[in-house]
Amino acid sequence: MPQSTSEAGRTTASASTPLPSMVATGVRSWRDYALLLALACCWSSTYPLAKLALPTIPPITFISARSLIAAAFLFAILWMRGVKVPTDAKAWKLFATQQLINSTFPFLIITWSQQYVPASNTVVLASTTPIFAFLITSLITRHEPATLLKLVGAILGLAGTILIVGLDALRGLSSEIVAEIAILLATISFACATIFGLRLSEYDPMVVAAGSLLFGGLVLLPPSLLIDQPWTLHPTPTAIIATIVMGIVSSALGLMLFYVCLGRLGTLTTNAQGYLRIPIGVGLSVLLLGESVPSNLALGLLLVMAGVAAMTVPAEKFKLH
Repeated sequence: MPQSTSEAGRTTASASTPLPSMVATGVRSWRDYALLLALACCWSSTYPLAKLALPTIPPITFISARSLIAAAFLFAILWMRGVKVPTDAKAWKLFATQQLINSTFPFLIITWSQQYVPASNTVVLASTTPIFAFLITSLITRHEPATLLKLVGAILGLAGTILIVGLDALRGLSSEIVAEIAILLATISFACATIFGLRLSEYDPMVVAAGSLLFGGLVLLPPSLLIDQPWTLHPTPTAIIATIVMGIVSSALGLMLFYVCLGRLGTLTTNAQGYLRIPIGVGLSVLLLGESVPSNLALGLLLVMAGVAAMTVPAEKFKLH
């Protein structure tokens, strides 16, 4: 039976609260961590798929197209479920803000930067999201416990990431410094988005994802038409397929899983999937782009998994404050 806007768009509580002190409560099950792994799988495809599309589709048009494809996919599912999207200004203000800091702004920057920065450098820089999320949570918002164990996990995950990609990837960090600093700014934006996203925990995750992606696609459509003039482009079949797959898998399913994980696992644990994306992303890069397997892969994977475990296992007695 179709639900009303108020019933479908949110649950019983109001989304006007400043920031939940601890959204993820209760005992976590294997299903929660399976969702985290699924999120990592969806988002790990981002960089190799973007590399396939960018040669013939400019960044603005690429981000707008994949967002609109993702939104259309989710709205079709919502229609089949009989779920209506909220129409009040408060909800759409939240959707718009979240989309800007979690997708539009950071992905535009990263997509632009990928034209100048090697994929290995991008992986290293983008993997710092858990570090920034930990620092923001510990020093500013304090909305959930920032434990010593989670700090250790963040450091282990970063060390494993560097080992997986290879120390050689760090040698070129000065050659394209502007693009690399831009990736770090985008990574900080991702960290802020995982915290702001808690304000949307009262809404159906699919509704949030659909509304956010629709806003993100439409806001970039005018610049795409004016700057890129899509009708003059000649994208390859590979680029078109990569854009569609990225829209459905990375954007639609990934963003929906992201909000589910935020509600179930909290900010810091959800960010830990950033490290899980590394081995998955390496495998996809080898499969789709023909890249070679980085050195020290085995040790790097062990450090990554240790970091993820440290950031996901509850350890309240190790609070820093």
